[in-house]
Amino acid sequence: MSTVTLENTVVDGQVTHGFEAVRQAFADNFERRGELGGACCVYRRGEKIVDLWGGVRDRQSREPWERDTMVLVWSASKGLAAMTLAIAHSRGWLDYDERVATYWPEFAQGGKETITTRQLLAHQAGLFAFDEPVGPELLADLDQLAIVLARQRPAWKAGLRQAYHAISLGFYEGELIRRVDPRHRSLGQFFQEEIATPLGEDVFIRLPSHIPNSHLASLAPPSALAMLTGFPPRLMLDSMNHRSIVYRALMDNPGCAFVRDKDHVYVRNLEVPSGGAVGTARGIAHAYGVFASGGHELGLKPTTLQLLDEPATPPASGTFYDEFFRGHVEFSLGFMKPGGVWSFGGRRSFGAPGAGGSFGFADPDEGIGYAYITSQMGTSLTGDPRDVALRDAVYESLRDL
Repeated sequence: MSTVTLENTVVDGQVTHGFEAVRQAFADNFERRGELGGACCVYRRGEKIVDLWGGVRDRQSREPWERDTMVLVWSASKGLAAMTLAIAHSRGWLDYDERVATYWPEFAQGGKETITTRQLLAHQAGLFAFDEPVGPELLADLDQLAIVLARQRPAWKAGLRQAYHAISLGFYEGELIRRVDPRHRSLGQFFQEEIATPLGEDVFIRLPSHIPNSHLASLAPPSALAMLTGFPPRLMLDSMNHRSIVYRALMDNPGCAFVRDKDHVYVRNLEVPSGGAVGTARGIAHAYGVFASGGHELGLKPTTLQLLDEPATPPASGTFYDEFFRGHVEFSLGFMKPGGVWSFGGRRSFGAPGAGGSFGFADPDEGIGYAYITSQMGTSLTGDPRDVALRDAVYESLRDL
């Protein structure tokens, strides 16, 4: 392990010979791209080849980002939630092409009886918003939450269109896990016991109360100028339009609003699977690395991994036009796939980005598990420049081997 001191910044960690360009890109993020604190980790065919961290974990205190510092990764959580369903599939508990109501009979209300698990996980179910309040008390009562979820009405016929289920998706995934798991565990508990703990990594979808604040990085929002100049104008307009999909999926669907806590950095013992995961880059990269290289440590079957590798199924319209992003975005089985406005890894890759810049993915072609996390939120919707620089350095290094 080596430490590099830049002007006002310390970069720690190590890279395998041949991947020095990734360290340089990571250092450049602090020098040229406004990084505050963050980490990047890469596994390749079971070997950890990049493990870097640096900067500060809190803008006010200036306390350093350390080896095991964790941070909220927003929608990068979706990839971790999707991993739990993949494990359920490998165990024969879940068929992606089966109707959701087969596992959850109460779901077959209000026109949802034909929605398949695949359609739900591809953001094609029309369930991107709630028509009744969803607060922290409801999220803490999974039985009552399931009743609210079951009586929602879809915005369109199953599979007809596509719109990012920004917050709601994770709650539906959580109830599916509870229904198919013989022990009826919550998604957060399932993730902890079946993925994080077996891999020995610090990643949580339900952050326990015993985690000290000193292990957590606080998020710094973008500056007002960055928000005005960085976000697409149409997104800004949609976020103020109470009838838009963006507003209804985010502002009227405030599950993620409860994950931050002024006294404890992040709320404890509450699950928001679409946006509330907290972890290290190492933990996220390790999990994706297992998915990218055979899945043996987690008991994943080749048939499951083959399905994750396959191209996404478009909605009935025949195109991947997403009405939230207003562009071509591909989703499959709970993950994002490369294509359209998002490019990463190889064609078989799958992962999930998060608001502000965090990103994790698996690339089965190269056996790569990758993760980048940050405490300084950015504004790009199609690849944060810091993350893109790191990914480019990883793949340029692979080509030079």
